[in-house]
Amino acid sequence: MKERIAIFGVGAIGFGMAANLLKAGYFVSVTVHRSSDSVDALQKMGATVCSSKSEAVKACGIVLLCLPNSHEVSLVMEEIWPVLTDRHLVVDTGTSSVQKTQELSQALERCGVSFVESPVAGGKAQADGGELGAFVGASSKALERVAPVLEQFCKSVEHFGPVGAGGKAKLISNYLVLNMVQLIVETFHAADVLDIDWNQFYETISKGSGNSVALQRMVGSIVEQNNYSGYVFNVKNTRKDLEYILELSQKEGLQHVLRDDALRWFQAADDRGFGVLMVSELLRKQVRNALSELTESAKVLSKWFSYILEICIWVTKSM
Repeated sequence: MKERIAIFGVGAIGFGMAANLLKAGYFVSVTVHRSSDSVDALQKMGATVCSSKSEAVKACGIVLLCLPNSHEVSLVMEEIWPVLTDRHLVVDTGTSSVQKTQELSQALERCGVSFVESPVAGGKAQADGGELGAFVGASSKALERVAPVLEQFCKSVEHFGPVGAGGKAKLISNYLVLNMVQLIVETFHAADVLDIDWNQFYETISKGSGNSVALQRMVGSIVEQNNYSGYVFNVKNTRKDLEYILELSQKEGLQHVLRDDALRWFQAADDRGFGVLMVSELLRKQVRNALSELTESAKVLSKWFSYILEICIWVTKSM
């Protein structure tokens, strides 16, 4: 008998998850989302729309969370906690704080509730096509139960170990990708300054080792379709992920490896008012120019800070 699923967070990724589960014949319950269109579409596909999250959880055995951050996960968990029982399995498919995820898992375990972390790789197109990648952290027993569900919207389901292992793998994966995003913006800003044609440049480097899905989503969509929103992931969420990476690096003593350069760059972009932009929109000329100015200002401030620090050390030694 197939599991009954309650899914909270039917945005760009969650909608695809829910749609694929419905296509596979699963019972799926949802609640009102800020995007009423997605709920209406899922209802037409056969989803049950509940008046509250508690009602949805009572009717299901597996709770899928597809939420933007650990804070949102906490808010949903507070709401559904009173109705969770030992028959429930909670699955967090978002990119969350490893520390918060492990704390949640331990708290649920004390109540007899199973938990799986399964942050996913991929965007809306992959979610719609059932081709996401899952970084799973779970016990073997919980994995056995949830795997058939994850396989309905994931092309790859990889078990990295206990809760925490999947989140760590996802965060360092995001470290790689988000640093690439920054480098792509800076590289094409330099190309513009050096009067190098973007179309020619992209056509050439996309044939070599510089090619990547990130490059295709960011620049390919611009040169081929004049679409600056090809990479559907905004600056604010990027900042959030990099802050979780910093938290992880500090806890594991990896600050010398997982550096915070990209975090400071995206923080500056968010603080400047670019938080709602997709990361590929940072390639717009006026945005690139603003970020370049911020980078130069940061370098000047850093230089002056170094001078001041050297003077303070010299004065201290002279006393």
